[in-house]
Amino acid sequence: MELYILFMLERDMTATLLRLARSFPVVVMTGPRQSGKTTLARSVFSDKPYVSLEDPDERAFAMEDPKGFLRRFASGAVIDEAQRWPELFSWLQGAVDSDPEPGRFVLTGSRQFGLHAGISQSLAGRAAVTHLLPLALSEIPQAKMAETALDAVMMTGGYPALHARRIDPGDWFAGYVATYVERDVRQVLNIQDLSAFQRFIRLCAGRSGQLLNLNALGGEAGVSHSTARSWLSVLEASYLVHLLPPYHRNFGKRLVKSPKLYFLDVGLASWLLGIRTPETLMLHPLRGALFETLIVGEFLKDRYNRGLPPDLFFWRDNNGAGSDLVFEAGMKLQPVEIKSGGTVTSDYLRAGRRSGRFAGEEAGSPWLIYGGEESYRRNGVEVIGWRQIGSRIAR
Repeated sequence: MELYILFMLERDMTATLLRLARSFPVVVMTGPRQSGKTTLARSVFSDKPYVSLEDPDERAFAMEDPKGFLRRFASGAVIDEAQRWPELFSWLQGAVDSDPEPGRFVLTGSRQFGLHAGISQSLAGRAAVTHLLPLALSEIPQAKMAETALDAVMMTGGYPALHARRIDPGDWFAGYVATYVERDVRQVLNIQDLSAFQRFIRLCAGRSGQLLNLNALGGEAGVSHSTARSWLSVLEASYLVHLLPPYHRNFGKRLVKSPKLYFLDVGLASWLLGIRTPETLMLHPLRGALFETLIVGEFLKDRYNRGLPPDLFFWRDNNGAGSDLVFEAGMKLQPVEIKSGGTVTSDYLRAGRRSGRFAGEEAGSPWLIYGGEESYRRNGVEVIGWRQIGSRIAR
């Protein structure tokens, strides 16, 4: 019953899905495994029949008799794990061209590879694509959030199952990595040395919030630069990591051009680092980087939930000056400084004021997001407590 109650809560993407279904004959929802795609699709489009291509009988039916398979869903359907039948997209093209009724088909899938190739080749202009990540802070039940400290939130992350059942995050992540991450990646890359990949993904977790150096990452993992690039691209395509690009304008400075690496779920990153209790995380040397991972993830989830491209950046010059996060807000650039401490110090405020100086008059009032509870304006800086980040982003 606890699981059912959570899944009946509305996800922030609900309004976006309904909006897109009024304009496009096909709506596609991708994202990492276990992020709640199936549950959300079946809840929002409960009037449509549901079929999963993970079911071997249904998949065999589709492959052997595609016309007969789709004839069952003449009025549309929710088709889960759509990438399991690559020819689906070609068959859907004909179906929606003959009857382009908006919102007719809803497709979900866990990996970008087959979905995006099929959409670009067969459904271009006919399909809207959304990306559902694990729960944002605003989607976690407020009763639970009110009694949960920051370190426990970071260690748990946002996968719905961890907020629906009484299950230890360490137990759940162990199964998640073995069942989904390693299996999916091995299927795509045909990895022979699983231990090398396990070492690689843990090294990536240790670099969340840092500039990406593929040579160093590959060298430490014991693989070539090209292998490291290939493995990282699959983690990115599987919605496990995100590469945050530097802002493209240099403002007369020499820019750092490497992207920054972030895990899209701070709980998964914490588990990969061997963190098993909030007390361990509280004293961990990478706590600041993990807090930054949490906050950047919140901004990304907000963009995706509203059906927007990420359009998030960081800015740093060769002297180390810059901003943890930058995005365009109207005619201004919004600089964001991220600090994990629970108390706003004078150093935090100075860092907040410095974060937008690179853009001069083009910068808006800087934001300082910190690990404390209160939100207020001080010395020209918008100070935002971590619990209020969702409402602040949505303004």
